[in-house]
Amino acid sequence: MTPTNDRDGQENDDAMSYPEALELVMGLADFERSTHSPGHSKFHLERMTQLMERLGNVHLLTKTVHVAGTKGKGSTCAMITSMLAAHGYKVGFYSSPHLHSAVERIRVGLEPIGRQDFAAVVQQIWPIVEDVGRRGGYGPATTFEAMTAMAFVYFHGMGVDFQVMEVGLGGRLDSTNIVSPQVCVITSISLDHVATLGDTVRKIALEKAGIIKPGVPVVVAPQQDEVMAIFRQVAKQRGAELLSVEEKLTWIETGMGVVGQRFQVKGLRANYDLELPLLGAYQLENAATAIAALETLATVFSAVDEKLSEKCIGEGLSNVKWPARLEALSGKYGSDCQIVVDGAHNPYSVNKLVKALPKYFQYDDVYLVFGALGGHSARGMIKELAGLNPTVFAARSRHPRSSAGSEIAGAVTEEGVEVAFQAETVAEALRHAMQAAGPGDLVLGTGSLSVAAEIREELLGIPPELYPNMKPVNADRSCSKKDPGNSLGKSKR
Repeated sequence: MTPTNDRDGQENDDAMSYPEALELVMGLADFERSTHSPGHSKFHLERMTQLMERLGNVHLLTKTVHVAGTKGKGSTCAMITSMLAAHGYKVGFYSSPHLHSAVERIRVGLEPIGRQDFAAVVQQIWPIVEDVGRRGGYGPATTFEAMTAMAFVYFHGMGVDFQVMEVGLGGRLDSTNIVSPQVCVITSISLDHVATLGDTVRKIALEKAGIIKPGVPVVVAPQQDEVMAIFRQVAKQRGAELLSVEEKLTWIETGMGVVGQRFQVKGLRANYDLELPLLGAYQLENAATAIAALETLATVFSAVDEKLSEKCIGEGLSNVKWPARLEALSGKYGSDCQIVVDGAHNPYSVNKLVKALPKYFQYDDVYLVFGALGGHSARGMIKELAGLNPTVFAARSRHPRSSAGSEIAGAVTEEGVEVAFQAETVAEALRHAMQAAGPGDLVLGTGSLSVAAEIREELLGIPPELYPNMKPVNADRSCSKKDPGNSLGKSKR
């Protein structure tokens, strides 16, 4: 397709509007946000295969980097995309979930698709989506399948040189797993989505290993021994060369601050002196994995090999943007406390967050705005967060699967952690936490990506995007003049 000149306007009276397109796509069975279609045939590739056959199999016409994992796959995809773009390539980047708007899922470079272009792609593919749903034998498409098809169609129409595809869930039966990639990447594996993927890291690793393709090199980030053994076994069975980042690359931090960190990487081809505007030791691991993926891609394509340069790798990493991951934000409501948001949503990622906080930030007490989705281990996350001795402000996000504030408060209390306030909106919990915190304190928002997103929306004035299966919640904008957490929070001092 050819992008429109007006990113938010309409070309003619017959053109579909962005709200109309959004309502269609987000109104499909959406197992990411809810379970409002019980009985829908969930995870398989047959319907996605049919859909792309009807769309000309355009997903097979673009060189692909396919990325799976539990932690860090989005960051790693963003880094690969940014580094390829710095080398002069046009790069499609598909990711999920989005932070504030559905357009963030489909990007060229790190720039989201325009709203009118989004609507134009929906209008283009929708008759096929409906026909496959009616006559394909597997029922209607899901939101994620439609979005994935949209990304493939848009990238092809834009003439991208590469498409970087992030797996949505698992790997083996994920809708993206119909690609014929040039390089596969698997980031760090831990327990997550256990009801769907399995309750052991072995079961989860087997699902992630489903993206390994015959004869296609696979770059694997540092893993537990048991997990790495599974990846080696599957790679050997499929004749895929496996590159262990931990064995083949080394990296070391050389400097840090609240806006980023400096580090050095000894890669497969060169030594790099780099800067990264993302915090956390795990982001250095992700960066090393992304570099290994790019260097591996250069062994597949002579054109990439000829272009590959230390300067462009450095430029790409220094320009990468991936918000809501250990991100510092400005205060509001007259508060001068520090505010940090992180989309950690399982005990493993929260553990990494807890270890990173004192390294990058100086603070007295922690005021925690915490919410979690149903099915995620709220108690497991609180166990990790308890080491911060936080005062908790329990919150319910707008996400349809979000646990109620009272449920979160109950889980927190059961772990012996103090609850200062419970709210049915993130905005209300945030305002109370910021009123309670002092200049030397830290307000931390975490537990789900939706909590981090809603804090960003509140502080940065970003309007929320609401969907058919999401009821807007109108927060009470008034705050009590009495400090809601003062008697609890300040007692720590």
